[in-house]
Amino acid sequence: MPFNDEKQCVGEDHPSDSDSSRFSESMASLSDYECSRQSFTSDSSSKSSSPVSTSPPRVVTFDEVMTAARNLSNITLAHEIAVKENFELKQDTVPENSLDGQVKHIVHQAFWDVLKSELNADPPEYEHAIKLFEEIREILLSFLTPGGNRLCNQICEVLDTDLIRQQAEHSAVDIPGLANYVISTMGKLCASLRDDDIRELKATGNIVEMLRQIFHVLDLMKMDMVNFTIKSIRPHLQRQLVEYERTKFQEILEKTPSALDQTTEWIKESVNEELLSFSESALTPGAENSSKPSLSPTVVLNNSYLKLLKWDYQKKDLPETLVTDGARLQELTEKLNQLKIFACLSLITKNMMGAVTEGFPELTNRLKRISAVLLEGMNKQTFNLKEALNSICVQTCVEINKTLTERGLPTLNAEVQANLIGQFSSIQEEDNSIWSLIDKRIQLYMKCLLCLPSSQKCMPPVPGGLTIIQQELEALGCQYANIVNLNKQVHGPFYANILRKLLFIEEAVGKVNASSPTN
Repeated sequence: MPFNDEKQCVGEDHPSDSDSSRFSESMASLSDYECSRQSFTSDSSSKSSSPVSTSPPRVVTFDEVMTAARNLSNITLAHEIAVKENFELKQDTVPENSLDGQVKHIVHQAFWDVLKSELNADPPEYEHAIKLFEEIREILLSFLTPGGNRLCNQICEVLDTDLIRQQAEHSAVDIPGLANYVISTMGKLCASLRDDDIRELKATGNIVEMLRQIFHVLDLMKMDMVNFTIKSIRPHLQRQLVEYERTKFQEILEKTPSALDQTTEWIKESVNEELLSFSESALTPGAENSSKPSLSPTVVLNNSYLKLLKWDYQKKDLPETLVTDGARLQELTEKLNQLKIFACLSLITKNMMGAVTEGFPELTNRLKRISAVLLEGMNKQTFNLKEALNSICVQTCVEINKTLTERGLPTLNAEVQANLIGQFSSIQEEDNSIWSLIDKRIQLYMKCLLCLPSSQKCMPPVPGGLTIIQQELEALGCQYANIVNLNKQVHGPFYANILRKLLFIEEAVGKVNASSPTN
């Protein structure tokens, strides 16, 4: 839900999915090329900081593409583990009513039916059961730590398939006894959250069902082991994340030279917008127009990041350097749009009936929760904003009337309610003044966040009209700033080289035009 009461600050540690601030203090700050223009003109950059090659394009082989894909997969996984506090892998579940689910169920059921018929035969057939115990043995051995030699020897001795086959030939094999040993060993190796599963296994009377459930619990134990390993390596990944991601991305770039094309276009848009802004300023009456202004690399890059808050994630691909944070940015943008709408609706409500709602903080909190529910899924193409706004208005009127009734005051008449519905619906119209005002102030707030020094802990003041969403806006702003700051640290050298080329191509063109003789 986008509306929460937890206040956060940039640079502090928070156990949220999109919060990377926990390792911000241990990472090196951005290099001077982000803050100083001089570094963009320097030729002393190393290979890692000069990713864009000026050599002619070459043919990329299939193996190189696959290597780059694997590197991207590794980057994404490492990034998720380090940034997401509660990251863990889960078993893939196939819906039972799907075709895949039905086929899987039929095949598995057929296998266990065959095993049951073999064990119930006279004399019994043990070959399939022996293969199962052989597989169980290998799984149990994979759970052991390097120091578990004693248990390792015991497992190999008890589940010795050659010995079990010899016993089977003389009808002396004890399948239930072997299964009970396996369950006992699993109880020694499993995590505490599997204790109930182990007790259920021990209580299973049917040997075939017992073996079936043994494999189910072993699969759960495998996932537990993987997630334990992930938890163990997280601190190391957090310390090494910047260097690791940068190195892997450099490897991708060496295999696929076009891996920064979208990133270049993304930054180029901001460069063009800044140039257009300067041109419009120069045409303003009374403005000085003595020389061509210099673009700030930091301002250009920050403006590029601000574009992400209005990104169309359904139709437009993200820059390559932000793919690992795509889901977080999309979720953040959706929540920010919800906050933006609620701020607009609150401003309309206050302007129309401020005296009525003044002094009722619990009413504001209820309206926040209602708006959050009705605006859920705004990023989906099937979402109908007009219907959502009408529903919010109806519920707003209901809540206001309820509050007024509780205090013995007259409720809203039909004319006021109709006017409120019209005002609410109008915010989705193009160039709506209230929407434009709130949007500009939120953009200004986020821009101030990006300009804060990385060591500063406090949040900038919230602009007027946004007090109603201050706590939520600060929380989202903190998440957004942490994503941006980490991205700058990882991909700073790549951005520096792109900006160097874009900015000084423009600068060179400007100088040529200025020095050209006039006729």
